[in-house]
Amino acid sequence: MRLCVFCGSSEGARPVYRAQAEAFGRLLAKREIELVYGGARVGLMGVLADAVLANGGKVTGVIPEALMERELAHLELTDLRVVGSMHERKALMASLSDAFVALPGGIGTLEELFEVWTWSQLGLHGKPCALLDVDGFYSGLVAFLDHVEAQGFLRPQQRQALIVHADAEALLARLAG
Repeated sequence: MRLCVFCGSSEGARPVYRAQAEAFGRLLAKREIELVYGGARVGLMGVLADAVLANGGKVTGVIPEALMERELAHLELTDLRVVGSMHERKALMASLSDAFVALPGGIGTLEELFEVWTWSQLGLHGKPCALLDVDGFYSGLVAFLDHVEAQGFLRPQQRQALIVHADAEALLARLAG
C-alpha cells in the first residue's frame, strides 16, 4: 500500500505535532506502507519522511522544481521525483497513492486534502481520504464541515467519506477496511 500524506512544511507551535509525525512514520514503516509526500526535508514533512526511512520504510517524494530550494528537497529518499508545477505534483502524488491522510499543516495541506476529497466526490477516484486529528488540531475544521453538511452544502455520504480519527492505528485500519 502507498499512502499519500499531506502535512506542514513547518513543525507548528506544539511539540506534539512533531512527536506524532515521527510516530506515524514509524507506524507506516512497521506496517510496510510506503509513504508518498511532498518531497521536502523541512517541517513535519521532513520529520515524517525521516521516521519512515529510519525504520526501514520506503518514501517517494514529489516536488516541483521551483520548490527544490525553498522547501529544501529531501535528497535521501527512496525515490524523489521533480515535476514542473504544483498541479503536476498533486496529480502524480494522487496517481501513486492508494489513500490520503492529512496531518497538521497550513493552507497548503488543507488545499491538497480538499482537492483529492473533491475528486472523490466527483467520482474521479475511489480512494479514501482522512484527517489524523492530532491532539484536536482538526476539531474546529470538523465542526465547520458538520455545519456545512447541516446547511445543505455537503451531502451526508460525502461528509462521511472523510475519515477523521485521533488514533493513527485506528485510522490506518479504517483506510484498509
